[in-house]
Amino acid sequence: MKLIRLLTLVTLTCTASVSVLAKPNHFLARCPNTPNCVSSQQNPQDKEHFIEPLKITGDHAKAWLALQTTLENQTRTEVIKVDDLNLYTETTSLIFRFVDDMHFTLDNEAGLIHVRSASRVGYSDFGVNRGRVEKLRQALQQAGVVE
Repeated sequence: MKLIRLLTLVTLTCTASVSVLAKPNHFLARCPNTPNCVSSQQNPQDKEHFIEPLKITGDHAKAWLALQTTLENQTRTEVIKVDDLNLYTETTSLIFRFVDDMHFTLDNEAGLIHVRSASRVGYSDFGVNRGRVEKLRQALQQAGVVE
């Protein structure tokens, strides 16, 4: 009986961390009610969770590639999955080894890259996820691929 409970717990834990990857194209998981997540698909009235999407200037494929390259060059960040419309990363904090997930989805029609950045555990992230997205935005602005 204990073995069954243990296996059930392990299965639920594994599926919970991967469930963000199961969302359809162009839709990001909603942020929880905790202040450790930002998303460009939250209601703009939700100042705690909403963040502006990345507005592409010029070629969408070039912007998507620049995003991927920038993320691959960040310390403690690993690109987990990438395709033509979705990109997933995991970033591990230096000291406590907490993992934050980022999901990007390319909306070619709107000329946007939507983003969600969230901590897996804890309540507050002290603005780390918002700061990470804004730092990424600055790098892509300097590359000339987003506004």
